[in-house]
Formats: sequence, C-alpha cells, structure tokens
Amino acid sequence: MPSEEMLVHIIDDDEAMRESLTFLLRTARIAAEAFASAPSFLESLPDARLSCVITDVRMPGMSGLDLLRRLREMKIEVPVIVITGHGDVPLAVEAMKFGAIDFLEKPFDDVVLLASVRSALQRQQGEAKRHAERAEIEGRIAALSNRERDVLGGLVSGRANKQIAYDLGISPRTVEIYRANLMDKMQAGSLSDLVRMALIIGILGQD
Repeated sequence: MPSEEMLVHIIDDDEAMRESLTFLLRTARIAAEAFASAPSFLESLPDARLSCVITDVRMPGMSGLDLLRRLREMKIEVPVIVITGHGDVPLAVEAMKFGAIDFLEKPFDDVVLLASVRSALQRQQGEAKRHAERAEIEGRIAALSNRERDVLGGLVSGRANKQIAYDLGISPRTVEIYRANLMDKMQAGSLSDLVRMALIIGILGQD
C-alpha cells in the first residue's frame, strides 16, 4: 500500500476530470491534490510530498509536454502519468521521451489508472529510499581521511593489502590499520558491504 506521506498531483483544465480523479484516488485511500493548470502546479513547488503527477497532455497555455520539459529543467524527478484524448498517442509517445512513465487514453478504466498510480508511487518510494541510502554513504565517505580513501579505492579495485601498500608506499601493517578504520567509519561488516556501498555512489577504485 502507498505510504500516507505520498501525494498525487492532478493537473487538468477540465474541472469535471479533476474532481473525478480526485474522488477516485481518495476513495482508494491515496492522497490527491488538483490544479487547473501546469503553472499553478509549479507555483506550489517545492513540495516534500511530491510523489506522482497525473497531467492532461493538451491544456491551454502550458501543455503536459511543456510541464515535463520544465520539470526536467528544474531537475525534479517525479513519475508523471499523462492522460491523452483520442488521436493524441503521438503526443503521449513524445511525452514518454521527456520522462513520462505511462500514458492513458480517454476514456480509461479506473482500475487501470489506480494500477498505474500505485506502480508510480512504489517506484517513487524506492527512489526516495535509494537517495537516502546514497546520501548516508556519501556522509560516511566524507568522514574518511585522504589516506583512508586511497585504501578504499584499492580495496574496491580488488587489490590485496600488500599491493595497496606497495602502490601507496606504506607498510602492509599500516594498510591493515587504515582498512580497519575505514571499515568502522563506513559501518561495513565485510568487504562485500564496502564494495556494495562503493558501487551505490559510483566509486570504482583506481586502475
């Protein structure tokens, strides 16, 4: 089930559609907020509970495509579901090129819409968890000394302590001390833990 912290933003210039979608989502116990235009939605940002966006592709002024471009420019990563009318499939395909994760053609089935929204919310929850984990690991990396980072790079590259010692011009015993310290600071229970964390933040070691 989606977290109660999740909030779906509905953007459509059609009042009846806004009310219908809001009612549908709230009936399914999914928090929803509606906007009559893309600019009014953008004015509400930033929103810590921004979890999913449902937008009509054709709207006066700023279209759904324009909104997707703007979100990309603002570097706001949020799953967007596009609603299209008859004959708007080419626009929907274009929207997916700009980052939309799904498009639904009117008239769409309520069950299909809810399934799409739940999928988007689960995806966003996963992204939020990954971002938090990455930030935590980066914080641990920042606490390492320069030499500890050098040893980390060697370990992630698969080098043995003796090879790391040779590369850095220090003794194997000193490498062991640095290794123990960085394992403690990184909260790594094993070398595989260390490698996994390094992969998450993109540290591949030195060749």
